[in-house]
Amino acid sequence: MNIFLGGFYILCIFCALLFFYTRSKTKAVTDAGFQQFQRTYLVVYLLAMAGDWLQGPHVYALYASYGMSTHQIEVLFVAGFGSSMIVGTVVGSFADKYGRRNNCILYGILYGAACITKHFNNFWILMLGRLLGGTATSILYSAFESWLVYEHNKRGYDSELLGNVFSHAILGNSLVAITAGIVAQYFADMFGFVAPFDVSLTILMLMCGIVIYTWPENYGDQSINVAKSMQNAVQAIKSDYKVLCLGLIQSLFEGSMYVFVLEWTPALTPPAPQYKTRDLDSEDSAPTIPHGHIFAGFMVSIMIGSSLFKLLMKYTTPESFMRPVLFVAALTLATPILFAGNQLVIFIAFLVFEVCVGMFWPSMSTMRGKYVPEETRATVMNFFRIPLNFIVVLILLQNLDMAVIFQCCVAFLLLATVFQHWLYQQSRTRKAEFVQIPQEGDEQVV
Repeated sequence: MNIFLGGFYILCIFCALLFFYTRSKTKAVTDAGFQQFQRTYLVVYLLAMAGDWLQGPHVYALYASYGMSTHQIEVLFVAGFGSSMIVGTVVGSFADKYGRRNNCILYGILYGAACITKHFNNFWILMLGRLLGGTATSILYSAFESWLVYEHNKRGYDSELLGNVFSHAILGNSLVAITAGIVAQYFADMFGFVAPFDVSLTILMLMCGIVIYTWPENYGDQSINVAKSMQNAVQAIKSDYKVLCLGLIQSLFEGSMYVFVLEWTPALTPPAPQYKTRDLDSEDSAPTIPHGHIFAGFMVSIMIGSSLFKLLMKYTTPESFMRPVLFVAALTLATPILFAGNQLVIFIAFLVFEVCVGMFWPSMSTMRGKYVPEETRATVMNFFRIPLNFIVVLILLQNLDMAVIFQCCVAFLLLATVFQHWLYQQSRTRKAEFVQIPQEGDEQVV
């Protein structure tokens, strides 16, 4: 048994134990209305994520099978991030003005159209697919959350229950990712690399149908045009440093995370052995790693992070506990620099990083629910993705050495830790403003 498969089994056992321990320590939700609302959201959200995950494993392989060069494939990936950075901001404004539910349906249509382009062995059609997919991704990370926060607040549910929904979403997303990887591999083996995209298209159309029949519509500020909505979003970021701070934290962490997705394979792949004779046919000359086992281990680690988030929320706030989480994340991505070639140490560190990812997503969503204004929520959230995508595109285009790339990631995460500490201090100041100790002779307002 290799270390990756063994690590996966150990993580599964620990994840199960932590899940049941968390359930025993947290108060069960008994509100039937809230449970139905949570199910309505999670079914749609997890179908949307399944449509995304089904496409991931075989994108590169499909392009390569069409005879695309490495440079062409890199250009296609950069196009996806670039469209998310540029077009996504405008799409966020559309969500606030014309409806978050409508934007979620648009996500399914755009991503479904991107799946159809995968049938064509033509660089420019594939480029169009990447542009559509990048735009759809920006919708996925703004409109869905904006719809949820608005409906949650409108229905008068306890604000603490919002974190519960986000925690379940991350937990379910990890399970969906593992399942989608298995399903995608099965269809790719049976029908070719394009088959997983057809399955994704089917899932996305099913998601659109469920949204149409089960989700009510909600909006930001409908009275203003898109340009004004974008101006208001910029003003909201400029006028509230907590919102700006959240955006910087998100960009720095997620930028590092997406770069990590591109770099974990070379970081864990052992160097090819050196031979005295040039035996190009030797099986050992091209060492490989079990990507499926490693990916599954990463997903279980995210599930562990989700359970830890739910447990920590019982005792403290994400503004507080995310400070050490971000610092630990920085340390983990330093291991390929400090322990280059030590596969075991790097693998363990990467698992810890994924635990941090599992804590980051629900924590960031919870904090955005507190600080980002409702009127321009989707627009502000997509503004946050501009520096994020810029970081990824910049690093992809530089052709940097792997050690330099991880050094950049460590610097980004340490900077995010500093911003998180500042946000924590601001949250304490804000809380203190609302807590007044009555003095003798003061009137108390009940």
